[in-house]
Amino acid sequence: FKFLITFSLIFYSHASFSKKIIEGKAKIIDGDTIHIGINKIRLHGIDAPETNQECTIDAEAWNCGVKSTLALKNFILDKKVYCEIIDIDQYKRFVGICFVDNENINQYMVRNGWAIAYRYYSHDFIDDEESAKKNKVGIWQGKFQEPYLYRKSQNN
Repeated sequence: FKFLITFSLIFYSHASFSKKIIEGKAKIIDGDTIHIGINKIRLHGIDAPETNQECTIDAEAWNCGVKSTLALKNFILDKKVYCEIIDIDQYKRFVGICFVDNENINQYMVRNGWAIAYRYYSHDFIDDEESAKKNKVGIWQGKFQEPYLYRKSQNN
């Protein structure tokens, strides 16, 4: 009987920590948010420009937020997306690390300069950000306000 109780406690505590997986066709909301069915998923460890955010190259404005969204859309296309959910954020969205064809979407967005490493929540993609910055790709081609600072300035 003791064994059964011990086994049940181990089994149920382990089950509660098993990863939640969400997979299917994704609808792209912006450069760091997707929907799969009714599930809203924020990509873990990255922060992409807001859809209405502009950046500059040689003092000329361009819509980096739309470009970031399109980069994610083009990367995913109509492929099946697989997300490992690791948290739920303050807006009740799932927070996940997502993949398409076994390639990490979160990492792709940072490595290609369409999002920054969101250091406030994670240090996972700092090397990818450094690479994008060095290669002057995506938003690193010019100047931009960090997305979280842009959001903050819009809420004033």
